[in-house]
Amino acid sequence: MAAWGAVRHVWRTAEGSTGRLIQLCVGYFVFYVITGVAVKYFTGSAEIGFPSMKEIEYLVYNTIGGNFIALGVVLALRWYRLTSNKLIRLGRFRFPQEILYIIPSGICTAVVIPTTTLMYMLPISVMVAMVIMRASVIIISRVVDAVQISQGILRKHVYAEENYAVAFALLAAAVNLFWVGPGDFDFVHTPAAVIILGSYIVAYAIRIYIMNFYKNTRAQGVKLDNNGFFAIEQIAASATMLIAGYIVFNSPEWFGAMNVPLLLFHASFADPHPLWGWAVVAGFAYGLVAFFSVFIFMFKGRTATFAGLVNRLTSLVAGTAATLVWYFGFGGKFPKVQDWASLIFILIAVGFLSRAEKKRTRELAEGM
Repeated sequence: MAAWGAVRHVWRTAEGSTGRLIQLCVGYFVFYVITGVAVKYFTGSAEIGFPSMKEIEYLVYNTIGGNFIALGVVLALRWYRLTSNKLIRLGRFRFPQEILYIIPSGICTAVVIPTTTLMYMLPISVMVAMVIMRASVIIISRVVDAVQISQGILRKHVYAEENYAVAFALLAAAVNLFWVGPGDFDFVHTPAAVIILGSYIVAYAIRIYIMNFYKNTRAQGVKLDNNGFFAIEQIAASATMLIAGYIVFNSPEWFGAMNVPLLLFHASFADPHPLWGWAVVAGFAYGLVAFFSVFIFMFKGRTATFAGLVNRLTSLVAGTAATLVWYFGFGGKFPKVQDWASLIFILIAVGFLSRAEKKRTRELAEGM
């Protein structure tokens, strides 16, 4: 009993504290490692004992599982009751004004979810996919801070250490984008890869701006209701994906579309893979990742640059761990030299980030 009491004491943390941030990062790390390994497992070759799902099949089942968990939690706990700055009226209905921009954020989330999984399905390691995506979002976060500072929305300044961390995160991404050896996947000159990454970046840019707009415009005395934001965003994302999925499923019949990805999407439901249920269960981990991801992005008292760095660097380290788990546990490829070079740059960025966090916590303490 004493040991359990000690665990509970350590687990209890204050909102906006470094301890709470670490808890979120641990949860994010664990479930992202599971997500990264699951993608490679389910789409691995049948010749060496893996399910050999088609990439589109796994994308469908993984997305269903992730949405089921995220949507199920927010509906069961009624997180959708958002604490608002102001209620507005439409006919006989009154609703929070924030819904007008949280719904677009949810639509962007509906783009981020499948493009994330598609990135993992490219012929690159989990580590490389994560480095490229995460570094892109780090840049976006820094730009969002600059824009919102100029707009007067953000009333904090970005520490030099945060900028240094951004620079090293960019180096980490550049190594994997442009260091192409014999037999390596040429990301920059592969149109499908560029389109997937481009869609991911545009959707995330809009989403991060909206999340930080919400966080930085709370009226005096109004609670920063991250649960409510997450709930409405997930409901909007699920509705968007449901509508898009219904159109894509029927596109062969409605529009005569016969390209391979559309036919595979249709077959995922019409003639499901024998292990589709397990792939859905694997998607639960991705759904849990969404909670930690959003709550880190919207962490109280931090800039978008800082929160984006913490979020992305945590998942980058998770990518390294997933690649190593895949190598030692399932006989996958060992990380290349450029992968380790990227990791070194990431760790340097984390060092600068820890210095920025110490400054920010002192600043918050002095402001109380």
